Amino acid sequence: MSKCKGYAARAVKAPLAPYSFERREPREHDVVVEIKYCGICHSDIHQTRGEWSDYQEESIFPMVPGHEIAGVVIAIGKKVTKYKVGDKVGVGCYVDSCRTCAECRRGLEQYCTVLTVWTYNGRDKEGAPTYGGYSDRIVVDENYVLRMPSNLPLEACAPLLCAGITLYSPLRHWQAGPGKKVAIVGLGGLGHMGVKLAHALGAEVTVLSQSLKKQADGKRLGADHFYATSDLDTFTKLAGSFDLIINTVSAKMDWNQYLNLLKVDGTLVVVGLPEKDVPVGAFSLTARRRSLAGSQIGGIGEIQEMLDFCSQHRVGCDIEIVPIQKVNEAYERVLKSDVRYRFVIDMASLGKD
Repeated sequence: MSKCKGYAARAVKAPLAPYSFERREPREHDVVVEIKYCGICHSDIHQTRGEWSDYQEESIFPMVPGHEIAGVVIAIGKKVTKYKVGDKVGVGCYVDSCRTCAECRRGLEQYCTVLTVWTYNGRDKEGAPTYGGYSDRIVVDENYVLRMPSNLPLEACAPLLCAGITLYSPLRHWQAGPGKKVAIVGLGGLGHMGVKLAHALGAEVTVLSQSLKKQADGKRLGADHFYATSDLDTFTKLAGSFDLIINTVSAKMDWNQYLNLLKVDGTLVVVGLPEKDVPVGAFSLTARRRSLAGSQIGGIGEIQEMLDFCSQHRVGCDIEIVPIQKVNEAYERVLKSDVRYRFVIDMASLGKD
């Protein structure tokens, strides 16, 4: 075992503070990554504060969050073939899966029916707790490590490992592209990536935001249209307009209103995770053969495809870099939507503790 340092919540709702812990020694197929940057995802806040307790078997404390990890390979196991020391790599939301179930064989490791080993707040195959990217390094099997774009800043790529793939996967699955009208609900950490990616895919992109405060940003990011959902006329004007709507918002809202914005055979995809279940009326679905669907990150192959796509189209995240010492302040600012558009922790700041 090797000593690591990071930041952890020691109990539910506790503020994050310095924490020392151990990681395994690298095995034959393991890659040791020195973490340079780690994005702050809203799910980090949900989990450290126990807000998903109704949907999780357990929450494991002390909890070291972080699953938008970007760094450099500093050591490899003797049978590693995919990476070498010095490579710029990333680690996303999970670090292992069963590898043998039907989903894993299809490249859908995120839907593994046996065991998805989450990057943090999970347990590995030996039952040991996993610790995430708010730390100085991580040890991961080479098959669950991603190659980062060489032509983009590493810090701007860190959130692609969650925010990027969370939007890319449904956009690709529901075939967003030329001739398709796509709406992104919410212009936050997830939503801004949805706009960039949908635009890069060639779709006609509309942002549906609570107000028009971010309209200029939306247009800059690639939106063709921008509407305020606080204006009820929006739902009348846009009825039956979209092939695909992706809802990135985790706050309570009426999904029926958004279902009514879909064309015949249109789909509303949920990627934002509210604390409580949302009621949906049957007529909202049956009236135009609409679909309500969900999507969760992506498989390893698809994540690499997304990273390569972002490299080709020069799509990175809009970020604000913070030192680890300001992580609790950053959490509060996320809750106030006071970030444009993703916080990324500079892990070099760990050395200042």
